[in-house]
Amino acid sequence: MFIKVHTGALSGIEAVDVSVEVNVAGGGLGLYLVGLPDNTIKESEQRIAAAFENSGYRMLAKKIVVNLAPADLRKEGSLYDLPIAIGILEATEQITTTLLDDSMFIGELSLNGRLRPVKGVLPLVVMARQRGLKRVFLPEENVREGAVVEGIDIIGAGSLIEVCHMLSGNMELHPADHIAIGEQQEAAEEYHEDFADVKGQTYVKRALEIAAAGGHNIIMIGSPGSGKTMLARRLPSIMPPMTIDEAMETTKIHSVAGKIGAHRGLMLMRPFRSPHHLTSQVALIGGGQSPQPGEVSLANNGVLFLDEMPEFGRNVLEVLRQPLEDRHITISRAKYTVDYPANFTLVASMNPCPCGYYNHPTKPCSCSAAAVHRYKSHISGPLMDRIDIHVEVVPVSIGELSKPTREETSAEVRARVVAARNIQLERFRDLDIHCNAMMNSAMLRHFAPLDNRCSSLLERAMTRLNLSARAYDRIIKVARTIADLEAAPDILPQHISEAIGYRSLDRE
Repeated sequence: MFIKVHTGALSGIEAVDVSVEVNVAGGGLGLYLVGLPDNTIKESEQRIAAAFENSGYRMLAKKIVVNLAPADLRKEGSLYDLPIAIGILEATEQITTTLLDDSMFIGELSLNGRLRPVKGVLPLVVMARQRGLKRVFLPEENVREGAVVEGIDIIGAGSLIEVCHMLSGNMELHPADHIAIGEQQEAAEEYHEDFADVKGQTYVKRALEIAAAGGHNIIMIGSPGSGKTMLARRLPSIMPPMTIDEAMETTKIHSVAGKIGAHRGLMLMRPFRSPHHLTSQVALIGGGQSPQPGEVSLANNGVLFLDEMPEFGRNVLEVLRQPLEDRHITISRAKYTVDYPANFTLVASMNPCPCGYYNHPTKPCSCSAAAVHRYKSHISGPLMDRIDIHVEVVPVSIGELSKPTREETSAEVRARVVAARNIQLERFRDLDIHCNAMMNSAMLRHFAPLDNRCSSLLERAMTRLNLSARAYDRIIKVARTIADLEAAPDILPQHISEAIGYRSLDRE
């Protein structure tokens, strides 16, 4: 008897249709899995046999061939346990149902027949809806994630027995309530960090506001304890709220990586990723034997924070050059090629020298000029070229820390950032970009022209301050963002002057 069951496979952050074809023949014995299954799927035979035994079913003494079609696509993961088990039970006539043709099945089986959660549910449910299927059977822990997709029924089950009873009509189907995105946005958690917690540092806060408004990468240079990490962790709290498309894309990435909690739907808070400086190239950029998103993709639509950037391996840092430019990453190996989004804001921090006290107002520096130069050279010129804003963080004095002054809250700063972003969205409405940092040279000439006063000022700064040629476009992009924060239609000399001040590492 031949039976076909619908399921899916993951390719990057998207899903592709997979059919579990089960054929039961009289001659021979055993279960044969074909269709490029990995070891996890091959081991499913033992899990399914134990689940059958503990659920009141049996593996018949016949030859059972299970093909995962298309056969030339490699299948990975444990999500195939449930569709294979359902296919075998239907093919051996232990259950009878009319729901297989318009249903998808996803889930891992425990030895006692319970369903365990799997990763990648959101892209799989989206694909099922696109294929015209009516319902998806999946583990209870994955229901909230799947329920954010409209137009398809999400059926959560706790065990194989429950799924079989629902298919046979012995138990009523109870689709999960669709989780409206608007409701989730209202219930979204607020960031625990707030700009009001940071005393002083007005200059650095201004630089971070500009970075958030224009999507600019930023590096902070300052001695230990000056507040670099504290400030970086508060950047997501002033960034614009995520759009529905951004939330769906971000949730897909974290779903594929298995980082969505059991009681979580869409991710509505911008991610903040802070990998350790011992992170490997693969962990940062993604890939591996079984491809997984790296930190640059997990930070998509959010912030990637590299604390003490010169401590990272030079080879690790160099892999950032391509995603910083293209805002996506393509990983090619002998057996696969996958694409992951990598549209993040880079926030980096570093000490000014190995001891950390170069130019400190009160503590002396013990480093030689050569040691300072060698330390800064850990970050290559091409990588530094992709960082728009360089800002020095000066330690706050004890007197300023003890003052009972009121600092601006993140909500107040975010209101200005959102207004500036709205101007940019209108400016780029017919283009595939959404912020000033994404402009290329042609767009820069069109959307950020300079008058004679601005051009003259920028030329003098390039000469007198010994700024590199690579800083030219970056200064104009930052100046365009500063003008947007003031709702100014044109770039003015004061905007150019402020943008020049944010290129401290380009000065000789």
